[in-house]
Amino acid sequence: MAAALPPTIPHAARLAAERWGDAPALIEREETWSFNQLWAQCRRATAALLAHGIGTGDRIAIWAPNSREWIVAAVGAMSCGAAIVPMNTRMKGREAGDILDRTQARLLFTVSDFLGTDYPALLAEEQLPAIEATILMDRDWDSFLAGGDSVDPARIDTSIDAVTADHVSDIIFTSGTTGRPKGVLMTYGRVIPQCGVWIGNTGLSAGERYLIVNPFFHSFGLKVGWVACLIAGAVIVPMAQFEVREAARMIEQHQIAFLPGPPTIFQMLLAEKAERPFDHSSLRGGTTGAATVPPVLVERIRDELGIRDIITAYGMTECVNITSCRPGDAVDTIARTCGAAIPGNEVIIADEQGNEVPRGETGEILVRGQGVMLGYLDDPAATAEAIDADGWLHTGDVGTMDEAGYVRITDRKKDMFISGGFNCYPAEIEKLLSEHPAISMVAVVGVADDRMGEVGKAFVVLRPGMQADAAALHDWSRANMANYKVPRHWQFVDDLPRNAAGKVAKLELR
Repeated sequence: MAAALPPTIPHAARLAAERWGDAPALIEREETWSFNQLWAQCRRATAALLAHGIGTGDRIAIWAPNSREWIVAAVGAMSCGAAIVPMNTRMKGREAGDILDRTQARLLFTVSDFLGTDYPALLAEEQLPAIEATILMDRDWDSFLAGGDSVDPARIDTSIDAVTADHVSDIIFTSGTTGRPKGVLMTYGRVIPQCGVWIGNTGLSAGERYLIVNPFFHSFGLKVGWVACLIAGAVIVPMAQFEVREAARMIEQHQIAFLPGPPTIFQMLLAEKAERPFDHSSLRGGTTGAATVPPVLVERIRDELGIRDIITAYGMTECVNITSCRPGDAVDTIARTCGAAIPGNEVIIADEQGNEVPRGETGEILVRGQGVMLGYLDDPAATAEAIDADGWLHTGDVGTMDEAGYVRITDRKKDMFISGGFNCYPAEIEKLLSEHPAISMVAVVGVADDRMGEVGKAFVVLRPGMQADAAALHDWSRANMANYKVPRHWQFVDDLPRNAAGKVAKLELR
């Protein structure tokens, strides 16, 4: 696999057309595109963007659900030498506006409506002088593509040939402990080898149909989602929003072979199968993670859904793949660990000074190698804090490593919690809540939840003379932040516990 890896994502799309031509590449809206058709659409998007003057160093934002247009827009932008800025569809206008402003994105691809949300309307109050045009992929798509019809095809090839492994491919925003999302700079040379290893580990192969339920704005849906399909020759079957009955229908109708996702997706499919049996005989492989997976669930995924090659893995925006189990690993290993370092990565468990601790002892998980990010956008201080002088990325996750090199995540050094598969960062939620006129101070912690894994609980100190109840704060939060960030529990307190340094004692709140 390694010898055949293309240098960049545009090269992967072009090579896929050369290798697999008229074989199915993508199935959506009951239409099937071949690799040739997909590449032809990507070339049209490249031409349209070249006509607009897009080139190396530009940033193109995509704020939309999974779709074939998302892929075409991304490959088109990358083929011009631009970096894409994938944005979470659950963001509100203020959050999206901040990212568009900080990246100085020249174009925004979005949709007029998704799940009842009018995306352009959310940005109506935002000051975004860098945005030259907004392309609504559900309304303006054909006219956008037509804008490049007069571009000389030779310009497209010249542009693609100029894109190298050192170009920035994408800037995905993730939050740290500072409360402000940070833009993770990735290059093709970091992304493509990681995809290659992941393909080898999962056995994803040409012709296999891959139901991509993970969002394209996330590394899982983007890099080890449709990009992996282009490299492996697998068939992209995008799902805009996971709905269990529709997923079951798609598995049956499209003969889905490969299905990754958080544990909740498999739990929902098992419940659906018990209530309404469906044909899942085509299922072969998948990956899961983002939470501790009960051993019984791994057994049920294998025995009841027939996904014999289910494995667990661990990654983050700053390093797509860190560790992974291998097909054939024992059920207990797959359930209780997130695997060992993938080829190209070194992983250690370290103490506070960054020294490796003996096997079996607890410490912070550090990773060094080909997949570690270039750094954070316009934030050298945060980059230096995350990646030390020896090149180790400090993940902020706490865990142990056994004698075989398999890692188990035991805690999080940072206060992050995972709700329904989405990373939630209390500092960011606290920052947003602090803008409420009635709130003086607030601290958020993650608490266990049977359905979501964890949800936020907010401890609120109100301003003198102000009043607010849980329902009002919940409604305000729904209007001002992505719904997975909205605390599900509220407790009003007179003050917050603090340590000697004056910082809020989160441990006491937990």
